Amino acid sequence: MKFFMKSKAIFLSTIVFLIYQKTYSQDGKVTVDQDPKFEQLLNEKRKINSSITINDRYKIQIFNGDSENSKKTLIEFKKEYKILDATIVFSTPMYKVWVGNFKTRIEAEKNLQLLKKRYPAAFLIKPNK
Repeated sequence: MKFFMKSKAIFLSTIVFLIYQKTYSQDGKVTVDQDPKFEQLLNEKRKINSSITINDRYKIQIFNGDSENSKKTLIEFKKEYKILDATIVFSTPMYKVWVGNFKTRIEAEKNLQLLKKRYPAAFLIKPNK
């Protein structure tokens, strides 16, 4: 009888433990609701990161001057050359419009020759970080 009571207690304890585990365990399913603009923001961030200056990259400077004219030049350039990246860089006291992110000097020279037709003052640079 004593043995039967012990085994009944162990059996009931095991059943209670298993039920407890089942009712308080985690599913492992996660649902993430995110704003669709978040993916757009990530794409913009990736684009900006890819255009960050790296020491071994070449750029072409097409303009050097005041803020208003540099903005106009940048907008004009982006309309005409959609493939190349372009950005405005401030270096006291002038604003500069830099174009491209070329790995090799040869690639940069080829593009420089094409851009010199439209921007005669353009020249090749290798900016530091």
